[in-house]
Amino acid sequence: MSADDLIVIAYSASNALRVASYAPQLWCVARDRSGAQAISCLSWNLWVAANATTALYAWTQLHDVLLTVVNAANAACCAGVVLITLAKRSAHTRATTAPTLPDWRLP
Repeated sequence: MSADDLIVIAYSASNALRVASYAPQLWCVARDRSGAQAISCLSWNLWVAANATTALYAWTQLHDVLLTVVNAANAACCAGVVLITLAKRSAHTRATTAPTLPDWRLP
């Protein structure tokens, strides 16, 4: 096995493990009750783009199915964090800015 083969295996394995590492982040965002304010959608969207373009590059230029699948999964997980964050923020905004009914009680 060559050094290049070892590098490809190490890269693919570490990225496959990275897919599993998204689970705790997804879980925390899904359970958040304060609108997921600590999550930077800008950063997570950048990671979506980086992983998606790497998947496209792996598919079109390298013809490497495994690398394509791993990076596509990374992009999907990052997109999941963004979507859950946006849903949490929307729900939090609706809950904290709900209209109040006037008090019609007589003095």
